[in-house]
Amino acid sequence: MIPIPPDISLDENELSFEYVRASGPGGQHVNKVSTAVQLRFDAANSPSLTPDVRRRLIRLAGSRATKEGGIIISASRFASQKQNREDAVSRLVDLVARAAVKPKYRVKTRPSFSARRRRMDEKRQRSQKKGLRKTVSLD
Repeated sequence: MIPIPPDISLDENELSFEYVRASGPGGQHVNKVSTAVQLRFDAANSPSLTPDVRRRLIRLAGSRATKEGGIIISASRFASQKQNREDAVSRLVDLVARAAVKPKYRVKTRPSFSARRRRMDEKRQRSQKKGLRKTVSLD
């Protein structure tokens, strides 16, 4: 079980890993060894997630989410397969933790009548002050 705050835990059996050859520099080692990791997680059918968390997770995943509700995370930052696997899992944990936080909805408010009056009075005073700075014509 992979614990994710607040009170969510993913079963490791829900994750599947595929090891592929990493692209980029690295010479012969990169060309021979499959160190890059593709982590696949079926968020749409995961029993560990509530429907709200599931919906937010798929939306947060963006281009990493498939049409079926799966999430694919590629990790090739390290030269070690083990480190890339840990990196992919930690990125998934971060994503799920962000999705678990319920967003605060903005409550519409209106300024009070007295606040609107104060604002208009201040604007009027500012206008008068600036009006007094103008040059006086002798006409």
